[in-house]
Amino acid sequence: MSNKLIDLRNITKSFDGTLVIDDMNLYIRENEFLTLLGPSGCGKTTTLRMIGGFEKPDSGQIIFEGTDITDLAPNKRQVNTVFQKYALFPHMSIAENIAFGLKIKGKSKAYIDDKIKYALKLVNLDGYEKRKPDSLSGGQQQRIAIARAIVNEPKVLLLDEPLGALDLKLRQDMQYELIRLKNELGITFVYVTHDQEEALTMSDTIVVMNQGYIQQIGTPEMIYNEPENAFVADFIGDSNIIDSIMIKDELVEILGARFACVDTGFGNMKPVDVVIRPEDVNLTSPDEGTIQGEVTHLIFKGVHYEMEVTANGFEWLVHSTRMFPVGTKVGISVDPFNIQIMHKPASEDEEAVAIDE
Repeated sequence: MSNKLIDLRNITKSFDGTLVIDDMNLYIRENEFLTLLGPSGCGKTTTLRMIGGFEKPDSGQIIFEGTDITDLAPNKRQVNTVFQKYALFPHMSIAENIAFGLKIKGKSKAYIDDKIKYALKLVNLDGYEKRKPDSLSGGQQQRIAIARAIVNEPKVLLLDEPLGALDLKLRQDMQYELIRLKNELGITFVYVTHDQEEALTMSDTIVVMNQGYIQQIGTPEMIYNEPENAFVADFIGDSNIIDSIMIKDELVEILGARFACVDTGFGNMKPVDVVIRPEDVNLTSPDEGTIQGEVTHLIFKGVHYEMEVTANGFEWLVHSTRMFPVGTKVGISVDPFNIQIMHKPASEDEEAVAIDE
């Protein structure tokens, strides 16, 4: 990845006295697909709107290619935004919709016609120039909204939950479209979603947010396999999160049983949170397991079976390609590398507080 394109420095933002973003520091690299991921109200859309110039931070700076653009109007920034609602003009043809920004910039008719053709080809909608938006499906409207943004040749494309209104199959198709577009155009994408699967599929970098704080920044693999706290582990994919005791380096007590792990530096006899992904729980015959339990629920999910196993008073979520019928007595074992140990937050407030980059 190349150099920093956008640098958010000490950004704070409140609405009506409620703090939405608290002293955020974040940079976005050139040609990166960066996703802001988190639950409703975590501050991700506000962050996007500040990059776009639609909101102004109370304090802090937004630096774009080394220049402070904090006070710059949206139309003066090399940034275009695609909203969830598409915001196409219903009375205009597709061609007119796409040309709108170029006309404002006073580009020639020949230039505009070329750009319309190029953009429609790019989003696989050649020949749609004369159609009206209401004759298109949701997925097609979304692609037109993206085409309209692309023709302005922005350095950065901001996408605010742009696939939220589409059905699952279309969403998946559009995810691949967006990855292809980013690679072909060589522009930076900043994407907002609360859909963790979407974030894992598309991003180079994921920024997990909660209550106005950044919880973790990393690649999809890092965020999934090495969550930095219980919030991230719980938000990204399914997890078993269990109150445990770190007995000493590389040994943890989970639900009264001792498990080998690979973590060190947590001290001795310290309370910790343990995170174990459902696919990392190995079901065995009872005598081979570290602890014993019974299968209480079973669902077939296509690729795997999803089971709940009650063991030592805890409901374990287990994903396995092997099927154990409800009522089966089983053992549970976990590879030491698949046991993630985390510090317990000292307080509720600390749970929300970010890691510093």
